[in-house]
Amino acid sequence: MSWLALGLAGCFEVLGVLNLKRVAMKKGWSAIALLIVSFVCSFSLLSYAMVSIPMGTAYAIWTGIGTVGAAVLGMVVYKEPKEWKRLLFIAMILASAIGLKLTV
Repeated sequence: MSWLALGLAGCFEVLGVLNLKRVAMKKGWSAIALLIVSFVCSFSLLSYAMVSIPMGTAYAIWTGIGTVGAAVLGMVVYKEPKEWKRLLFIAMILASAIGLKLTV
């Protein structure tokens, strides 16, 4: 159950970052509310996951999900560059997160 909570925490982190971009672009109250709710859910689920997953592993995987998710959605939603070097490093982050999961 902790791994599911960690995965959901990472997804809420990505949602929070996307809403952060929305707030920066148009500063609407709905974006601010979604930003706050997303990060509260993310931190709450991360805290729950850290009860049984080592702190370093949980934090590394959580930030990896957030980083990869934000980068990929930035490329898809906001038409950010899709250079091969960027994709390579995203793949390296994913490989590292999978490696951490396999060692726990």
